[in-house]
Amino acid sequence: MSKELGVGIIGCGNISTAYFSLAPLFKGLKILACADINADAAKLRAEEFGVKAQTIPELLANDELDVIVNLTIPAAHFTVSKAILEAGKHVYSEKPLTVTLEEGKELQALAKAKGLAVGCAPDTFLGGAHQLARQFIDEGGVGRITSGTCHVMSPGMEMWHPNPGFFFLNGGGPILDLGPYYIANLINFLGPIKRVAALTSMANPTRLITSEPLKGQSIPVETPTNIHALLEFGNGATITLSASWDVWSHRHANMELYGTEGSIYVPDPNFFGGVVEASGRNKDIQPLADWEHPFGKPNQESPQGPRANYRTAGLADMAMALIEGRDVRCSIDRALHGVDVMTSILKSGHEGNFVATTTTCTQPAALGIDEALALLR
Repeated sequence: MSKELGVGIIGCGNISTAYFSLAPLFKGLKILACADINADAAKLRAEEFGVKAQTIPELLANDELDVIVNLTIPAAHFTVSKAILEAGKHVYSEKPLTVTLEEGKELQALAKAKGLAVGCAPDTFLGGAHQLARQFIDEGGVGRITSGTCHVMSPGMEMWHPNPGFFFLNGGGPILDLGPYYIANLINFLGPIKRVAALTSMANPTRLITSEPLKGQSIPVETPTNIHALLEFGNGATITLSASWDVWSHRHANMELYGTEGSIYVPDPNFFGGVVEASGRNKDIQPLADWEHPFGKPNQESPQGPRANYRTAGLADMAMALIEGRDVRCSIDRALHGVDVMTSILKSGHEGNFVATTTTCTQPAALGIDEALALLR
């Protein structure tokens, strides 16, 4: 196989700028074309980043492309990814893979039948902070993980996103939008999840947009916006996960994992970097020594200060995995298990019962310093 894969992008909205601007950091990728149902959006991105603007049918038929990145809204992920596979091309999708388990299983079966790969964000668990935590856990730094807590809570998306309506429709909500970051990281640390239980609710039946350009519009809420879940892992660990867009402020840490010999404090799984802290039985919480992981180095400015952003690392790992003939870290099996976990959480909240997952997966291979450097140009 070629040492570089031709890449196309379907969906030229807000998130596409990250893929266009960060892909050049990595080996194995060359973005050549883009498409969108809004032709003007595709033209704008094409001119901005020096690629070809095409219609979606033209992009699917483009023989220069080996893999197509699906950056459409979650409700369209299944339809678009299926069309990409039927066109004979590999798929890399933004999260979530699909909004139902049945759709995800159909994509998995189609990819297998066609001998094609499907990868899926999030790839933030490949970040330097999370891989440092993974190494510490793997080396027994806190003993065996037995429990933990995760919190991702805010007032919602309608205050900053230019088009927030889809976040509150079926297929949206905080568990399907932000849950993937936390669940992918937990799979990275602990492996697959056996069963879940949850309480779910919504604070209001409508939301008022306060961001431009739709400021003042009211949008309906069709999915729970407040979720408190229990996760039981195959290895016996039990974790709580709270995901809410009904919280104005809080003091909960993003992720804490408790082991037989100590505790580890993991920064926000939505980002690649941050400080990892841990304690032993002495309860003395200290930061772990920085290990100079390339995906933990700040490379962007943000309102909160410099931060590490290496989105497309998962796409690059998939490209190199195809070239080298190895496992894809952001694989469809792990993404599908994530969908199983998230939809089971929502089902449990609706029915009031524990729900067993019906899929499983392996932990992804750790991405140490040398492995990360091998992905960079």
